[in-house]
Parts: sequence; C-alpha cells; structure tokens
Amino acid sequence: MLAALAGTMTYTGFLVVGVLADQLGTGRFMAGLLLGVLFARFPWISNGRLRIIGLLPKPARRPLIVSLLALTLLLFLSHGDYVPAVFTGLTTAFVLGYPWLKRTVFKRLSSPFSRFAAGHSARNKEDDTVIEGEFRERKE
Repeated sequence: MLAALAGTMTYTGFLVVGVLADQLGTGRFMAGLLLGVLFARFPWISNGRLRIIGLLPKPARRPLIVSLLALTLLLFLSHGDYVPAVFTGLTTAFVLGYPWLKRTVFKRLSSPFSRFAAGHSARNKEDDTVIEGEFRERKE
C-alpha cells in the first residue's frame, strides 16, 4: 500500500514538473530546480536553538502544493488525458486528507494509553465512539 502511494506521488511529481515546465516555457530540469528552491528547508541555529527555515512560510506550503496539483489536474482534464488526471486527483486527495488521517490514526493508537492521562472526563471528550459505564457488585 505504501509502495503504491509512493509510486503515485512520485509519478504525480513528475507530471507537475512537466506541466510547470510547459507553462513557463523551460525544460523539466529548470522547473524542477525552481520547485526545489521554492520548497527547500534548511536547518538554522538561532539563539542557541535549532530551527528549520525556508523560502515559504509553513502556512503557505500546503495551499501552494494543492494549487499546483489542481492546475495540473485541470490541464490534464482539459486536454482529455484521463490517466494522468486520475493520478493527480489521488495525490491531491491524499494531500488534502493527510492532516485528518494523521490526527485520526494518532488518536486511535494513543487511546489505550489515555486512561493514564489526567482526569476521567478528558478521555470522554476525545472519543465519542466509546461508551463507558460503571458496574458495582451487590453485597449479599
């Protein structure tokens, strides 16, 4: 599953670089360098703390990636190339759904350990699918 996802995303990256090269009127190499410079992040030590800096701020990265994917998807659909459009659409759906998927999987994996968290009510607010009840034994 992960290999198929990696292959899909790699092929989509190849397609995006090709579409960007066509739109800019340059070669694939120059378009790839442009995207590499745009999305590169480097470690930086400032005030004794390690930070990662880049040309784009963190809130702007995902919308720019999604807009590049949407541009590529629209161009393929307008040209009638449906197979590359499917790959681009799958990658766009994954990029949009990844934050939700990561949050959901993390909650499910950490839910067995939530009973050690502070407070009984904190656990009930996180997961609405858990039904809890208290049982008491009768003394005879």
